[in-house]
Amino acid sequence: MGRPRTTSDEAILAAAGRAIGRHGLAGVTLAVVAEQVGLSAAALVQRFGSKRGLLLAVAEQAARVAGAPFGVARREHDSPLAALYAALAGLAADVRTPEEMANNLAFLQLDLTDPDFRAHALTHTRETRREIAGLLADAVAAGELAPGENVEELARAVHVTYNGTLILWAMAADGPLGDALRSDLDRLLRPYRA
Repeated sequence: MGRPRTTSDEAILAAAGRAIGRHGLAGVTLAVVAEQVGLSAAALVQRFGSKRGLLLAVAEQAARVAGAPFGVARREHDSPLAALYAALAGLAADVRTPEEMANNLAFLQLDLTDPDFRAHALTHTRETRREIAGLLADAVAAGELAPGENVEELARAVHVTYNGTLILWAMAADGPLGDALRSDLDRLLRPYRA
């Protein structure tokens, strides 16, 4: 019988995500992640098989918890639009510098070019879009947005704005990312307000 695990997979995957943001894919090694969680690289090999296995686990977990910031935002905000802004800010919370955004874009490149990673990215994208549409439908029901809007189309526009803001903010680095997201989302949704 093996020794009990003292560090959860969730803690390891969170450390790996932070390491990706800090060091980029090329700089993330099993040793770097292991040091952050107080394990050996060999222990990570036993759990995940390889660096690729660890990165796939990061992608799988990201897809599995894509809706979590939306759930938190719904509990913390009575206004569906306030919840939407908070959830999208929550999704981007780990991006604090343009360099971290660039490092996360390197992971996106992996998502786009490797079918195993792409499957998780697609799940993440669909769940995020579903959550955005749900909050927009709630905003219509609450009278924050005008009735009769196609929330599926508007959800796509919100999702595109979110991703575009991340890129433009990283290029211009003009103020906090949360402020840029709020401003761009306000501008997008202004014509649809009730």
